[in-house]
Amino acid sequence: MAKVQSPCIGVCKFRRPGPAGTHCIGCSMTREQKKIAKTLKKGAAAEAFVALVIAQQSVMGGYRHWRAAYLKRSLKKGRRVAEVVRGAG
Repeated sequence: MAKVQSPCIGVCKFRRPGPAGTHCIGCSMTREQKKIAKTLKKGAAAEAFVALVIAQQSVMGGYRHWRAAYLKRSLKKGRRVAEVVRGAG
């Protein structure tokens, strides 16, 4: 089974006011979630983690650019796209 691409899209900036400041402006993950994402490479756990990030993005709003950037990064690295992203719009 090929590795699932991490939800990170390589922006990694935490410069927003308030509670949103603990979330990356590129992917919506917190620093702790980014550490977890590095340990999850294959299987259902990686797929579930990407689904969690997508759900988190929808609650926080403002991450419409993420899907296209995720797909581009996956293609560039030759990694498998999480099923939850493949099936989305």
